[in-house]
Amino acid sequence: QVQLVESGGGVVQPGDSLRLSCAASERTFSRYLMGWFRQAPGKEREFVATITWSGGQIYCIDCARGRFTITREKSDNIIYLQMTKLTAEDTGVYYCAAGPGGAPMTAASYDTWGQGTQVTVSS
Repeated sequence: QVQLVESGGGVVQPGDSLRLSCAASERTFSRYLMGWFRQAPGKEREFVATITWSGGQIYCIDCARGRFTITREKSDNIIYLQMTKLTAEDTGVYYCAAGPGGAPMTAASYDTWGQGTQVTVSS
């Protein structure tokens, strides 16, 4: 059965960093898109970052500013989301997702989801 397992969440202070990991089962890693969404309390799930498994093309809402970095380790079927300079607005449940393709920043393009890992940024 296809599975995605996230880890690395926690409670941190503003300005801190966290690295989230998503381990994919063997049947999942062939998915074209693998990425991260997040959902803050009372808000809809939103796109964070994704990477194409084959070519490493990246889509990311905050990578240009250097806050987030998404990488993949193909040999271990793992993707990572490195987050820096965290603020309270980054608080939420972070979900790993995999999909066969389509619009990379749209949740409907992903058909496999992890259970989520909580990230709380608080002073």
